[in-house]
Amino acid sequence: MANPTPDRIAYKIMTADEIEQLQQLGEFRGSAADLADGFIHMSTATQLPATIEAHYRGRQNLVLVAVDVASLGSLVRWEASRGGQLFPHLYGVLSTDAVVAVGPLEQASDGTVKLPA
Repeated sequence: MANPTPDRIAYKIMTADEIEQLQQLGEFRGSAADLADGFIHMSTATQLPATIEAHYRGRQNLVLVAVDVASLGSLVRWEASRGGQLFPHLYGVLSTDAVVAVGPLEQASDGTVKLPA
């Protein structure tokens, strides 16, 4: 299926252990939730605040990984999830080759998320 959205970059929220795995092994196979669902969950920039609220509220020391989903081709499927929104789901391994930026997860009091540069 072709990408029905203009987003070329999607974001994966990771723990310190998960980002360490990505950096050491050069790939990430997914969190426990990802493995249970059969794909790596990601969000667009506009979906991040709701994703943080729904799944990461109050958690500290998280990392935001920017992923070039266009480079992953058909491994990424845009599927309906929360509220019918199309979310990028990676049906494969996240390789460091697809990572374009990494930074600490920082959210302002108004809910906006600082994207890694």
